[in-house]
Amino acid sequence: MESTKATMKPSANLAARRLADLQGIVEFLKDNELLAAVKSEVSLKHEMAGVASRFDGGKAVLFEALSHASSAPLFTGLYWNRSLLAAIFDTEEENLPFFMADSVANWQKNPVDPIVVEEGPANEVVLDANEDMLKDIPIPTLALKDGGPYLDACVLIAKDPETGVRNASIQRLMVSGPNRLTMQLDMGRHLRDYYERAEKMGVPLEVTINNGVGPAVHFAAVTPSNAASLDQDELGVASELLGEPLQLLRSQEVEVEGIADAQYIIEGEILPHTREPEGPFGEVTGYYAEQDNRWVIKVKAVTRREKPIFHAIMPGREVYNAVGLMAEASIFHHVSSRVPDVKGVFLTYGGCGFYHAVVQVEKSREGVQTEAIHAAFEAFPPLRRVTVVDEDVNMYDPLDVEWAIATRHDPEKGVILIPNVKGHELNPMTLNGIGTKAGIDATAPYPRPRKFQRVTLQSVNLQEYEIDS
Repeated sequence: MESTKATMKPSANLAARRLADLQGIVEFLKDNELLAAVKSEVSLKHEMAGVASRFDGGKAVLFEALSHASSAPLFTGLYWNRSLLAAIFDTEEENLPFFMADSVANWQKNPVDPIVVEEGPANEVVLDANEDMLKDIPIPTLALKDGGPYLDACVLIAKDPETGVRNASIQRLMVSGPNRLTMQLDMGRHLRDYYERAEKMGVPLEVTINNGVGPAVHFAAVTPSNAASLDQDELGVASELLGEPLQLLRSQEVEVEGIADAQYIIEGEILPHTREPEGPFGEVTGYYAEQDNRWVIKVKAVTRREKPIFHAIMPGREVYNAVGLMAEASIFHHVSSRVPDVKGVFLTYGGCGFYHAVVQVEKSREGVQTEAIHAAFEAFPPLRRVTVVDEDVNMYDPLDVEWAIATRHDPEKGVILIPNVKGHELNPMTLNGIGTKAGIDATAPYPRPRKFQRVTLQSVNLQEYEIDS
């Protein structure tokens, strides 16, 4: 397999193609037979996730009848199939990370700021603030040992307490009581920085929690920090993907805006000097994050669409793609700028879409593989392993990557260990996020000796043959 760098291409124009919000996405998937509709009544506690998991990697799933007081359906599986995402973004599956890299680069060169409006779909209904507003939302409990119902697909927006610059991120949020949520704040992320500065001032950090956003907003929210600095409003990436300025909605009770075409907007504040139990939760690692005293959000208002669709992200492959695609784009952009021989980057599913990158190179000299390893770790600190393969290896195929390791990797010379460096605190093999990283050289020597030439067969088109199957 051979990957090629994409040229700078225009926006996905999701707005013009009516793919800006979940309603448009669901209709698109229905029209293209990429959606499974579950019409039987399903419980939000464990059963929904159990049913959805049977579709993992295939069609997206819409649950039309939930055991919940609201009549809102639940949508999941949007991110677990890259071919589905490629259809939405009108590109080839293998081009997705290049497309994302180009979109971020276009935004950096020609940023388009979001615009703020007073009314939009997401505030068609304003819930009574005197009641438990979260009861109106069909929030599921996913894994069997999760500590409670979780919002896991929401874009949380906050503002820098000193500059007012917006930050968007995906956070896990557990319902811990009436109008109360507990959450995890990862070290090193912009939101944690915002909160800690607000806490020092003795004030809460206001936020909006936006459920059911379109993929343009989602991927803007997972833009890595090395592609969007602390003084940049990364929501501009959504404008690039939409093909028009993203619309934000002025809030009811806080000074932070919400996403105008979201399904639900929860307005709240992260309380200073307050910690309450959160967890366990099935995290990106495939393990449960343990219960601990963590940060608390007091809900102040909830608005929604007249007919909303709740969005959830399933543990596993969907989480890996939901984060990994934009991270791949960032890694590729950074590494290829240092090492032009790099042809592609893939964050593997076995590596949780977060911890293992396969980097494909077409070597022009010996040593580029080592440079690519160091550049990849520099580009994305959560990585624990980087494997470099040649251009004749399919980086998306774990069997082909294993073949390269088995036949081209020299354990004596081809391992680079980087001890005691910052990684990802959720990985249980780190100590407070600090651990050892490993780079694997699985490339053939340069120039490639004859004994490293792969066996190849004639390429044919089966449609030209009469075959009785």
